[in-house]
Amino acid sequence: MIPAREDQAAGLRRLFRRAPPTVVALYAAGRQRSYNAVRAAHRIAGQAERVLLLDEATGEDSLADALGLPPGGDLLQMLDGRMTLADLLQPVPGLMGRVPAAAAALALPLLDDARRACLVEAVRVLHRHAGIVLIHAASAADPSPFVHAAPRRLLVAEVSASGATEAYQAIKQLAAAGAGSLHVAVCRARSRTEAGAFFGSLEKLVRRHVGVPLAFVGEVERDDIAAGLQAPVAESSPREAEAAFLRRLGALAVPRSPGA
Repeated sequence: MIPAREDQAAGLRRLFRRAPPTVVALYAAGRQRSYNAVRAAHRIAGQAERVLLLDEATGEDSLADALGLPPGGDLLQMLDGRMTLADLLQPVPGLMGRVPAAAAALALPLLDDARRACLVEAVRVLHRHAGIVLIHAASAADPSPFVHAAPRRLLVAEVSASGATEAYQAIKQLAAAGAGSLHVAVCRARSRTEAGAFFGSLEKLVRRHVGVPLAFVGEVERDDIAAGLQAPVAESSPREAEAAFLRRLGALAVPRSPGA
């Protein structure tokens, strides 16, 4: 049995860890997008530290149904005192949990300084408990401040016709929004050969028509996706990028004046 004092010390070390979590904007493509995203999250959690899902999607695109959860509140509701972070965090077996954040992602650029600082601080508190934060993006075409601030992007592409079409469209949209690189994992392949051929075809198409570098991190069902995410595509100093996440988030959320 672990002594109580030692257990408390371990908890404090986790709470006040100096190394920030890995932050990844998560996109999924295919017939079962939300289930593909959840499958990737569980795979990452199985080989890494606690995984927190910040879910920006709503309705059928949210991760709630795939996780067997109700829609839940929203991170924005913390600002008026209606909910606490403990209320908002939906525990998920195998993961740290899910926090719905669709309204918060939309509202962040419009908040005044005090409320914006409060929201960023709430994210900071959540980060203290997480090893990896996956921001489930609502759309590749219009990244939120949370997504835009994330130093890494992971696209989970289903090996299917719809998966290939949606993955290519998402990559085009991300490139138009300023993404410089992208990690890609594939799922639901019948073999490694099929998975490799699928990624090779996608990479060739993207290289020819889009020009965004893709880094293949493997198959969701068979490979260590968490380890693959640590390999930089374009970031020369990944840990420095993680530490800058909250600073970048705060800066990007500052509303511009009409004449700016």
